[in-house]
Amino acid sequence: MQTKMAPVNQLPSPPEAIKLIGEAFSFVPETEMIAIGEANGRTLAEDIKAEEYLPVFNRSSMDGYSVIAADTKGASEENPVVLKLAGEVLMGDAADKPLEPGTCIYTPTGAAVPEGTESVVMVEETKNNGDGTISFLKEIAPNKNVILKGEDVYPGKVVLEKGRILTVCDIGALAVLGRTEVCVAKKPLVGILSTGDELIDISESPLPGQVRDVNTLTLTLLVEELGAIAHPYGIVKDEEEALFAKVKAAIEECDMVLISGGSSMGEKDATEKIIDELGTLILHGIRMKPGKPTIVGDVGGKPVLGVPGNPISAYFVTRVFVKKILHQMMGAKSEELFVDALLTKDMTVNKQRSQFNFAKLHAEDWVCYAEPIKMQSGLMTSIAGSDAFFATMLGTGDRKDGDKVTVHPL
Repeated sequence: MQTKMAPVNQLPSPPEAIKLIGEAFSFVPETEMIAIGEANGRTLAEDIKAEEYLPVFNRSSMDGYSVIAADTKGASEENPVVLKLAGEVLMGDAADKPLEPGTCIYTPTGAAVPEGTESVVMVEETKNNGDGTISFLKEIAPNKNVILKGEDVYPGKVVLEKGRILTVCDIGALAVLGRTEVCVAKKPLVGILSTGDELIDISESPLPGQVRDVNTLTLTLLVEELGAIAHPYGIVKDEEEALFAKVKAAIEECDMVLISGGSSMGEKDATEKIIDELGTLILHGIRMKPGKPTIVGDVGGKPVLGVPGNPISAYFVTRVFVKKILHQMMGAKSEELFVDALLTKDMTVNKQRSQFNFAKLHAEDWVCYAEPIKMQSGLMTSIAGSDAFFATMLGTGDRKDGDKVTVHPL
């Protein structure tokens, strides 16, 4: 157990901290059944398997004519092949008339193809002669423009795996499968406390020495964006007994607690002491900028984090580490999605810590460019308008205009 913040070169790097945190906790996600219309962004708690064939019949993928492929052999615009039009299939109807050699049947996109159909020739490659015959201007090979029964899914096929964070497309697939409900992980309840004698509500006008409590709002929104339920406890003054009582109550009521402020080594910073008294301290300090004084503790199997009071630091710590813990709690198997971008200016980076930066993105001729934002300590307005963030890992060195960086769009 690390009881005091070590020198910076002895602190865990961000990847090492993620590994330490992951090994410290073990969660069994609670689950619930919800309507699929409410499942966007929720973590799937079951494998979704098909119970039927989809499609349930062979169907056309084009507006055109069902044919036996051999009947079109040698067809060209100069020497069309003429076939008798033997009818049509209406949308929503069964194709109850089989296809005979030397004939064709009109079949719109999505409609069932008649028995005996090998391929569907697109309307654009035919000519209706107006006399009950169709001229085919191009030869077609077998198995073209036909979707076979069960080609999409078949009974027992896993369509969506447990742990996936559901998207709109996934929910569309659930609807196709006939699912009206789905089993998902319950949303963890995250308590959020802001500590500091200097803090006032955002609706108040600050006097000298006072600052508005930004973190309660931003962390609440970020936690909800990450798939959890936020429970703000408001501002707690720098009084150890009051903070202890509030943290203890939050731990009893919530699945995770974030304490904003009180994580550095100042005289009144009591977060580490409280965590150590209530449970086990996992780490104090991460080799990153911003976010170095981060505290992570385990109280009765529940994560308790001391998040820096600096709003920008608090954002990155929550976005990187709290997200990992929340996904672990929900059994989510999602990966970060990144895109490559080119820097638009030189950047000096910290030589002792991994550095996280916000950036503004723009695209030109299908190339993505990232303008790094100069982040002034504690000033959220300095990052207003940012579109992404990126990390410069320890040992990478300064960045130059035109360097490729991997950014995570917000």
